Amino acid sequence: MDKPLVLKLDGAVEHPLELTFEDLAHLPESAQVRDVSRFHPQRQGDGVVLEVLLAKVQPRPEANYLTLHADRDDFHVSVPLQAVRGEGIVVYRLGDQALGLEHGGPIRFLIKDPAACHTDELDDCANVKYLSRIELTVRKSRDTRPADEAAHAALHAAQGN
Repeated sequence: MDKPLVLKLDGAVEHPLELTFEDLAHLPESAQVRDVSRFHPQRQGDGVVLEVLLAKVQPRPEANYLTLHADRDDFHVSVPLQAVRGEGIVVYRLGDQALGLEHGGPIRFLIKDPAACHTDELDDCANVKYLSRIELTVRKSRDTRPADEAAHAALHAAQGN
């Protein structure tokens, strides 16, 4: 029996990957991020730095955007790759278990400090829960984030966060 798929990385990359919980857990300690609550006090769990995953897939030179896909709720965010490279964390566990749905799991994408990225395209909605796929693209891709403040407030009210 095959391992269950946790996260797919593809698009404008040299080596597409499909990673499981075990694959992420076995990455070196230097790749692991312990306790993401130090970046986002309301979030829990441990993850891996995005940059380590990017090194594994080797983005092609023409890759300019990172598109985050959450199939569970059909939510998609496309952000400039260079702006998010050093800021992204792929959160995948809480303790010794996979990150639960109640925490946005089994995979949640967090940006350590969206304000540090100096772009309006990296906002709190780029912290994607239920992440299933990271796609690297040449141009901005599908992005279903709210277009205005009222829609943004309604989205968060509906999600309870």
